[in-house]
Amino acid sequence: MNLLSLAPLVLSAVASPALAFDIKRPEVRSFIDTMTREHGFEKAKLEALLKTAETRQPILDAISRPAERVVPWWEYRERFLTDKRINQGADFWVGHGEKLKQIPDPQLANIVVGILGVETSFGRITGRYKVLDALVTLGFDYPPRGEFFLGELKEFLLLSREEKVDPATVLGSYAGAMGAAQFISSSYRKWAVDGDGDGHRDLWHSWDDVIGSIANYLVENGWVNGQPVAVDATLSNPDLSRFDAKLALNETVQSLRDKGVKFETDLPPDAPAMLVVGQGKDGPLYRVGFNNFYAITRYNRSPMYAMAVHDLGEAVQNFMRDTER
Repeated sequence: MNLLSLAPLVLSAVASPALAFDIKRPEVRSFIDTMTREHGFEKAKLEALLKTAETRQPILDAISRPAERVVPWWEYRERFLTDKRINQGADFWVGHGEKLKQIPDPQLANIVVGILGVETSFGRITGRYKVLDALVTLGFDYPPRGEFFLGELKEFLLLSREEKVDPATVLGSYAGAMGAAQFISSSYRKWAVDGDGDGHRDLWHSWDDVIGSIANYLVENGWVNGQPVAVDATLSNPDLSRFDAKLALNETVQSLRDKGVKFETDLPPDAPAMLVVGQGKDGPLYRVGFNNFYAITRYNRSPMYAMAVHDLGEAVQNFMRDTER
């Protein structure tokens, strides 16, 4: 998520760490009326729920804080490729291997494990804010992205009704991402699946649901079973001006080779591809990302995130192989 500066007026309007939410505000009344009219919510119950919400200054601080320095790839990678997290991933495989093996593509199963490790340390760090507080605060008191978060508040209320979740108590990130998979509400409603067959999609307590939902998210966003994610590469000419820096499949296997990128793949010459550049300790490092690499970036729009997820999944598999777990 790109962090935007918050207008001083907004910051001064919410001076204390938490303020009772005022449902008499015109924009709040309009939201309540819309949810009542278009989605069948009972006005009194919705008003009672929103009265329990708090406008929280720490949430505004978190989303408006100037971006921290952009860490180089090698440092970003070291945050996640730790012995501790790799061991946690191996333990996760041991505990949930049967479900992971049901994923048709073993590479996709590795990526699911990598995502869980990067996102929440396999469910250990899932957020400490009430999702209702986060979405109310950002929807009504963060103008730069208020429309987006009001949409997520609507989705959250619909989700709570559909999945019988208590909207007053559910915890998540400061931006309203939930559960071990850190789905926002719209993604939850669109791509979460009932992996354990109990009739609910529970991304807080059901690991079968979590695993199945992440896999489904990637498949629905373009993952192709049996295809590679990324490979290491070298450049005959370090001049990067010949390449489009956008996060997109804007090259092909052949066009990259024509530009002096050397790499190994069995994919055909016309297969979509992209050059990925990361800063190593001793200079730039290069990879070629393919369709499935791009699918991972639909989960989090960062090439470093996609590389870390890929590398962590591979590291867990290598560790298990070496220790024969």
